[in-house]
Amino acid sequence: MILFFRTESSLIYGIGVAQSFSTEDIKKLIWLFGGAQPLIETSLSGFFIGPRKEMITPWSTNAVEITQTMGIKGITRLEEFHEVSDARAKHDPMLQVLYHGLDQDAFTIHHAPEPILEIEDIKNYSDKEGLALSPEEVDYLKDVSWKLGRKLTDSEVFGFSQVNSEHCRHKIFNGTFIIDGEEKESTLFQLIKKTSKENPNLLVSAYKDNVAFIKGPRVEQFAPVRQDVPDFFKIEDFDSVISLKAETHNFPTTVEPFNGAATGSGGEIRDRLAGGKGSLPLAGTAVYMTSYPRLAEGRPWEKKFEARKWLYHSPCEILIKASDGASDFGNKFGQPLICGSVLTFEYIGNEKKYGFDKVIMQAGGIGFGKEKDSKKEKLQTGDQIVILGGDNYRIGMGGAAVSSVITGEFGNAIELNAIQRSNPEMQKRVMNAIRGMVESSENSIVSIHDHGAGGHLNCLSELLEETGGKIDIGKLPIGDPTLSAKEIISNESQERMGLAIHKKDVDELIRLAQRERAPIYLVGEATGDNKFTFTGRGMNPVELELSQLFGSSPKTILKDKTVITSGNSLSYNQEKINVYLEQVLQLEAVACKDWLTNKVDRSVTGKVATQQTCGPIQLPLNNVSVMALDFLSSKGIATAIGHAPGAALIDPAAGSKLAIAEALTNLIWASLTYGLKGVSLSANWMWPAKNEGENARLYKAVEAVSDFACRLGINIPTGKDSLSMTQKYPDGDVVYSPGTVIISAVAEVEDIRKSISPTLEPIEGSKIIYIDFSKDDFKLGGSSFAQILGEIGLETPTIKDEAYFANAFEAVQQLIKQNLILAGHDISSGGMITTLLEMCFSIPHIGLKINVSEFGNDLIKILLSENPGVIIQTDNDQSLHLLERNNIDYKVIGSVTSKRILEITHNIEHPTSGQVDWNLNIDHLRDIWFNTSYLLDIMQRPKGHAEKRRENYPKQVLEYKFQPRFDGKFSTYGIDSKRRTPSGFVAAIIREKGVNGDREMAYSLYLAGFDVKDVHMTDLVSGREDLSNVNMIVFVGGFSNSDVLGSAKGWAGAFLYNPKAKDALDKFYARPDTLSLGVCNGCQLMMELGLVYRDWADHPKMHHNGSGKFESTFINLTIPKNNSVMLSTYEGARLGVWLAHGEGKFKLPSGTLKYNIVANYSYAQYPGNPNDSDFSVAALCSTDGRHLAIMPHLERSLFVWNWPYYPRHRKSDEVSPWIEAFTNAKEWVEKATIKTYKL
Repeated sequence: MILFFRTESSLIYGIGVAQSFSTEDIKKLIWLFGGAQPLIETSLSGFFIGPRKEMITPWSTNAVEITQTMGIKGITRLEEFHEVSDARAKHDPMLQVLYHGLDQDAFTIHHAPEPILEIEDIKNYSDKEGLALSPEEVDYLKDVSWKLGRKLTDSEVFGFSQVNSEHCRHKIFNGTFIIDGEEKESTLFQLIKKTSKENPNLLVSAYKDNVAFIKGPRVEQFAPVRQDVPDFFKIEDFDSVISLKAETHNFPTTVEPFNGAATGSGGEIRDRLAGGKGSLPLAGTAVYMTSYPRLAEGRPWEKKFEARKWLYHSPCEILIKASDGASDFGNKFGQPLICGSVLTFEYIGNEKKYGFDKVIMQAGGIGFGKEKDSKKEKLQTGDQIVILGGDNYRIGMGGAAVSSVITGEFGNAIELNAIQRSNPEMQKRVMNAIRGMVESSENSIVSIHDHGAGGHLNCLSELLEETGGKIDIGKLPIGDPTLSAKEIISNESQERMGLAIHKKDVDELIRLAQRERAPIYLVGEATGDNKFTFTGRGMNPVELELSQLFGSSPKTILKDKTVITSGNSLSYNQEKINVYLEQVLQLEAVACKDWLTNKVDRSVTGKVATQQTCGPIQLPLNNVSVMALDFLSSKGIATAIGHAPGAALIDPAAGSKLAIAEALTNLIWASLTYGLKGVSLSANWMWPAKNEGENARLYKAVEAVSDFACRLGINIPTGKDSLSMTQKYPDGDVVYSPGTVIISAVAEVEDIRKSISPTLEPIEGSKIIYIDFSKDDFKLGGSSFAQILGEIGLETPTIKDEAYFANAFEAVQQLIKQNLILAGHDISSGGMITTLLEMCFSIPHIGLKINVSEFGNDLIKILLSENPGVIIQTDNDQSLHLLERNNIDYKVIGSVTSKRILEITHNIEHPTSGQVDWNLNIDHLRDIWFNTSYLLDIMQRPKGHAEKRRENYPKQVLEYKFQPRFDGKFSTYGIDSKRRTPSGFVAAIIREKGVNGDREMAYSLYLAGFDVKDVHMTDLVSGREDLSNVNMIVFVGGFSNSDVLGSAKGWAGAFLYNPKAKDALDKFYARPDTLSLGVCNGCQLMMELGLVYRDWADHPKMHHNGSGKFESTFINLTIPKNNSVMLSTYEGARLGVWLAHGEGKFKLPSGTLKYNIVANYSYAQYPGNPNDSDFSVAALCSTDGRHLAIMPHLERSLFVWNWPYYPRHRKSDEVSPWIEAFTNAKEWVEKATIKTYKL
């Protein structure tokens, strides 16, 4: 039956139950639902928006688990329904249903599982189900059926189509190309592999695993000794490998942007989890490409192209929802998204419409693993097959096949079947279990594979590819009882991993998974007979030889002819340069990306060294992104992105080279251990293949990528292709996504502290130097300038001299390593003028005086062409000497001034006369550049908050005043940074499923001198841990239970309604020798449980941010006079700190005097006060100073390199001012306790 609860705001909770509730259960639910009352009615009239009944939401999965943890039995499903006024209420038809009343049928699916079908007509079945089987594949399956002497089952045909789809098997990249009658010698895949064959460099693994690995440095692992029980952290050294991966999720994002992008991000993370015998994700990247969003009037470049009746969502909706989805997954999973790109584009030429109507959504990332575990083992007969993760739902059915054809070609029902379901918190649990194996001294995983396209069938067949195996379909988890065998086997429900493990090691994995609350299922074993069988439900749904499943259909032959795509010559007037510049600055590719970065966590892990924002006015301008591999070695990983689809329309080869060049001139700003030779690339190809001229263009583009990489001495060990980038409309209109290669670059970083920002240093008279990397004339083809004219142009720049490009790259690297560069920025979208402006945008009170007279007559070409190059700031002539010694052609084009003006001199007759031709108001142009972000921001947060953000961003400048004791030295705080022995003073991090700030907090405590214990709520609930030997507890940050039913509500319920956990907590707080700290989600928990003021009946709770959105920012915090154990020594300090949360608003109705306020946001207005907290409060403390609840992440701001803006004269500090809070706690504990605990 279904019971209903109603809140005061008319939100309805529908609860599917298998048994009646006790009075105590009802009381628990009223508390959990924030006072919502049970209704006696069994049906409700009116209109309600709720989830599709056939798809249990991730929200429900988390909510049901919360009730189970609270001891409430019998709940099968729990969903939210929003009451609306009438049937016209807006809702998302992809995910929601408008219900005309709610009754006992709300969760009932009137559909019985379909029986296993024997397929009579394979072609007809393929057409009906949208399997995209080719005639050759149909004939092949007929032959398999004949050899088996039976009809194939629907599971076998459907599974074959997914496993052998273009999406999974890359038939075009492995096919033979015949262009203009000439058969090409190499396949596309061979061209890519050539780069690694010629330049193996640091490669460890390429092309044969879920990720590529390159050799990494020897670094420290900080992890608990055992992870199946509560245990202490310790440090061990290991030899690392660095992982790189990028995936696209274009079709699912086009159809349903939020979940499409979210599961794209999740799938790419799983790829990095599945490297070798398991590896760990570290940071993510994202790229979004759509057609023009048409945000406002006054954007003439958009009006040149007529808007379509969009097939599913408008470009603007896709930009917002897709970025929401990718951000949400990373935020809740605990992966910082530190690098990305946006491009919008449309063009009509050669009687074709070009635009990203079928969007590009690329999710990429970097990670690491242990070198000794970087290769998978071979399975042995009897090895167990294990599934970690969530249930099966009717999700993504045919996703692999549907992704391989033109969007709009199949009926909507088939395409909507490919919609995904995102549950990042489940994937986090799965990762934690795998992390426990990976970090153990002996990793017992034999092999591991992610679940993605093709579901269980694809994952498990690849896992068992060399041995064969049997899978019991009855042991697979089922979230929807109406699924057929075919749907159970092939659905693409996310957040699942398949593992092979020796039978003797299964118990260890089960203990780990149960501690992390990661669902685990033993589903089969390796047989050694090279057969692949799913057993159960009468006849076996799949029973094939592996060779039959993987197919042997004929090689794909691709015939095409060269079709020249060329634009028109660009017509422009140099006198209109101001108009052109202002329009260029508003293009989404050029304009401010604050609308993206303000909603994505860029600090989680505490290992973020360089992310998007920089400068005292935190603006997203950085070129490169850098992650630390550990906390102390200064070793890390750099990543960057490049693409040039506009140029590729003119010349595919030039577009390929420009994409690599952009990635490298972005990556160049990190101090790379091995210089250019240490760089590896991922090449992801999005192309409207199989259309006249496009296969020829694709071949030319891949050939150019291969040749350019080979000549630069670097390799491309990974990538992906999505070659059905065409969207077809019901009226027959076809829009082609421009052929695009997105390059992701990765390299080991020698010293993460040396990365260069574009933000100019305020050193008046310091030199501005231009270094050209292209050796080509200034050309405007494919540029942002051409875009605002509605054209692509005739000629695009390229790289004329690969050896010079490499030499210039290495020269700049030398400058960085010798500390000779103050600031630096690449030249790409928007040209040199945009680069110069952006170097000024994030710092007030300075400008530039620039002379470009010696570059020629055409000021438009000089300033707006996008020839690869860099601009650097230096105040040391040694930099010029170094460039000269390396035969680098550079030009000193100007200097830094104290005027807020960009002065540009362009005088051909008298190059040295100093005549000022053009004075640009930097702040005015910055506001124009920011406006596009504002226009997108008003679509994702309340307009008032978007307006405040636009008004206040330049006013709320980061300013610092450090506390008196701080001198940046470990020794001042008695810290032995190399300590590996116990201190006897115990702190414990307490975590619940879904939290993600555990490791950085544990390390902060460890560095301060504590022995740190890892405690999960399952340890407290079960009684494995009682906190009796712990001096300090920390409730860490993250998204416990995905913030379902309110941040920390479920976590609080686990304490309140489990006697052993509640007893341990009560006894801890009753002791006089204890401290506690709650950060972010932990702060929310302390407020929910009333742990700050334990004797108050009206204890304040945390509320949603005023903006209603997740806020991520590096912000100013001011510390007043206070008695907090951790913060009292900071009196009068004003510091920078990371912040990332959705429910951080302090509501303090009794005024300031009643509460012990120990930290305030330095600015009273949003976004400086990011959650609209009363009195700008950021932290409260107990009256005795022992128990601190704080929203900002001091543990993620521990090191100088964590701060995106740190005083230049203090860059040699070993640690940031926030270490003092933790050493204060350790010193207090040391005085308050006697050393009674010995490890």
